[in-house]
Amino acid sequence: MVFDFTWLLWALPLVFALGWLASRFDLRQWRLEGRQAPRAYFRGLNHLLNEQQDQAIDAFIEAVQHDPDTSELHFALGNLFRRRGDYDRAVRVHEHLLARGDLATKDRERAQQALAQDFLKAGLLDRAEAALLKLQGTAFEAEAELALLAIYERSRDWDKAADTAARLEGREQGSFRLRLAHYRCEQAQQLRQQGHTTEALAMLESLVDQVPDSARAWVALADMRQSLGNTEGGLQALEALAVHAPLHLPLVAHNLVQWARLCHAPQRAEQLLLQYRQQHLPSLDVTQALASLQNDPEQGRRLYLEHLQQEPSLVAAGFWLTGTHFGETEPEKLVKQAIDRASEPLKRYRCAACGFEARQYFWQCPGCQGWDSYPPKRVEEL
Repeated sequence: MVFDFTWLLWALPLVFALGWLASRFDLRQWRLEGRQAPRAYFRGLNHLLNEQQDQAIDAFIEAVQHDPDTSELHFALGNLFRRRGDYDRAVRVHEHLLARGDLATKDRERAQQALAQDFLKAGLLDRAEAALLKLQGTAFEAEAELALLAIYERSRDWDKAADTAARLEGREQGSFRLRLAHYRCEQAQQLRQQGHTTEALAMLESLVDQVPDSARAWVALADMRQSLGNTEGGLQALEALAVHAPLHLPLVAHNLVQWARLCHAPQRAEQLLLQYRQQHLPSLDVTQALASLQNDPEQGRRLYLEHLQQEPSLVAAGFWLTGTHFGETEPEKLVKQAIDRASEPLKRYRCAACGFEARQYFWQCPGCQGWDSYPPKRVEEL
């Protein structure tokens, strides 16, 4: 059989034409997808500016499908998921980024940091801690240390919190001395609860040498000494508090008077309280403690009257009325009850950061978890 080559003359142009049409089709498809990707991106940006997060997420998902290699779109999409509270999808987006082998080191660190934020927002503290620890030695190390510090505070892991605060203090990321003192006090409290009073006492005595301006350290040391039967040592710690952190003396004014009496030295307490009264604004606790030291009730009433002359106070007025004959008749009793009820909320402490009020003083606010955010004054004195 003789092979006829004439049909090749027809086939070659046909194959060339089909190839050219196929290439044109692919080129048009590529151009169409290239145009759709930026359109979806700008559409998502427009929704985002209009605070339409759901529509923005849909648009960014479309853009990512057209251009799956663009890391910036993944970051934007993951952040949107996190802001909306869809933490599972945010985690998947950032884990997908970390799984890419062609991701640049800078973007990989950024994705690791974003993944840690996803776990933090979701309340998965263990996974967040593991993700943050992987940021050691990166550009996000300082930020990761601060986040780890917050995790350890929430989980009350004071040992790790103290170690982290010490590292931050050494890296000059700000002053963490007073916060570190709080952690040491928490550690001492745990040792005390476990029965290791000797170790707790040694820790507090070392702490006041290292951070003498920590009011809590002096208060904890005074309470520890007094609980162990060393009332004189507790009184000495309160006297040191008056020197190194005098603004916090009102917090311990009543203990100061009580322990001074047990040591048969009430004049030591009176001297410190009078010195505070001369150098600072009037304090209800200081005035009340001074009044309790007076043998003559009229002298105590005079102290309350002097307080009222310096600063009008409904609480001080109630204390002044207590030492008088006011309240013997039925109308007077009603008036006194009204004053006492109205002044009761004024005796509370208020957080300067979030406004959380409490009857007792907190070193760490139960509301905002801030340290030293409570002024050592009653609400009426602020």
